[in-house]
Amino acid sequence: MGHPLMRRDKCVRNDVCITAQPAFLVVTGANMAGKSTYLRTVGVNYLMACAGFPVWADEMEVYPAQLATSLRTTDSLNENESYFFAELKRLKSIIDRRLAGDELFIILDEILKGTNSIDKQKGSLALIKQFMTLQVNGIIATHDLQLGTLADVYPGQIKNYCFEADITHNELTFSYRIREGVAQNMNACFLMKKMGIAIA
Repeated sequence: MGHPLMRRDKCVRNDVCITAQPAFLVVTGANMAGKSTYLRTVGVNYLMACAGFPVWADEMEVYPAQLATSLRTTDSLNENESYFFAELKRLKSIIDRRLAGDELFIILDEILKGTNSIDKQKGSLALIKQFMTLQVNGIIATHDLQLGTLADVYPGQIKNYCFEADITHNELTFSYRIREGVAQNMNACFLMKKMGIAIA
């Protein structure tokens, strides 16, 4: 599957497979490695398939459901809302829709960014567990490797995938190929050094 708006000669295509319900894919990886593009690729092709349009994939089989995302949440001065509060409202609306009986396919990108790392980790783990209780399917991309432990709690229902960054001859390279497992390589400090930001 590839993103239909990307150049065909540049786009790296990847598979996606979710066959159980409830089930979630947890996608970890370094900055710029391809996580967000992967989510958008799945989301736009899923939406097009449900609407009856052609998709950019070798083959695609979907169970129609409403697409629920948290990809571009923003704060608001007019509404006096912080980024974190706006995101909580978005997540609550997803839960409320499911409790109302809506069939959902959920795509989340780096949730709870607006709070400290301990709260973020605790909240993210609790949220995915709640989604599993609510019997929904989805994909979450995250830098939080701890979310990879959920595969041990829900074997066969939560699966770990990753996009890796490789450092060769002091240069950062990306394959943009999805791999099984939890990401092993992070690149924030490397990028900071390359940009001239001192790292102790």
